[in-house]
Amino acid sequence: MFGSKKQHLRADYDARLLTTIERAKEEWDHAKQTEAAIADVDEEITAQTALARQKYLFLYREARLRHVRGQHIQASVFDF
Repeated sequence: MFGSKKQHLRADYDARLLTTIERAKEEWDHAKQTEAAIADVDEEITAQTALARQKYLFLYREARLRHVRGQHIQASVFDF
């Protein structure tokens, strides 16, 4: 009875976080492909790719802190 709404909200926001992470990963992949496809890469394109990467890493860290488990998030996603 007590706390059931809190658990429901947490599950809802965890699901939103997972979809946002997936979208951020797709944007980062797209930015990397765009940067690789362009012969003359300027600072703006490099900055956009770096920004997309940092957005994804921030969301990924947030999911790890919240102990969110998804089907698509893996520790091997990083290619440092």
